[in-house]
Amino acid sequence: MTEAAPKQVGYKAGERVLEAKNVDVAYGEVQVVFDVSLHVDKGELVGLVGGNGSGKSTMLRVFSGMLKARGGTVTYRSQNLNGVPPHKITDMGVAHVPMGRQLFGQMTVEENLLMGAYLPRTKANRAANLQKVYDFFPKLVEKKAFAAAALSGGEQQMVAIGRALMSEPEVLLMDEPSLGLAPLVVSEVMRVIASLRELGLTVLLVEQNVRQVLKVTDRTYVLELGKLVKEGQSADLMGDPDIIKAYLGV
Repeated sequence: MTEAAPKQVGYKAGERVLEAKNVDVAYGEVQVVFDVSLHVDKGELVGLVGGNGSGKSTMLRVFSGMLKARGGTVTYRSQNLNGVPPHKITDMGVAHVPMGRQLFGQMTVEENLLMGAYLPRTKANRAANLQKVYDFFPKLVEKKAFAAAALSGGEQQMVAIGRALMSEPEVLLMDEPSLGLAPLVVSEVMRVIASLRELGLTVLLVEQNVRQVLKVTDRTYVLELGKLVKEGQSADLMGDPDIIKAYLGV
């Protein structure tokens, strides 16, 4: 894995890329997200944290088109995303790295990566993009003929990220990349996520590992039971008494 790029300090608001305004989401009759507003500017690495059932992954599914918001607006570069099919949102430039990686276990690493290049606009650049992924994740070169199921959890996460990169995204939505990984591997994966800035990417990172998120992100939003309860610069939240008590175990 590459070394992490330096964390941005004193990030200033810039070009708005992804935004949710007053979003409500329900599964059937059960509302799970209540009036949530958040945004991600170009080049930012933004965290969305909270416990199980807080609505974090639900918000990612709304952004990627897998769920439709019941109320409010969801936009990518001011284009309404609500009701747009997932494959069209991917084609617009928003890629979703799912929880649990969801690789094709019996397919090789390279075959999994190539699955991310299914869009017509990316097929012509498939070889060049594959080389970019291998340059970014050199460890995958020696594993490219291995079945994905034979890889370690950290290596599988590299493949999942690489597969998303094959669609030539501007924005990566990352859902619980540390899930099921050993602590040392979590730290390495977080360094990789931070280093995605080198590729000019904007990242919205959903995680339960609040400490790790606050270390690598510019800003962070905190959800509890579907409601936004805190937001701010990650460095400031690291010292917030409520955050320390609820999530950092200090």
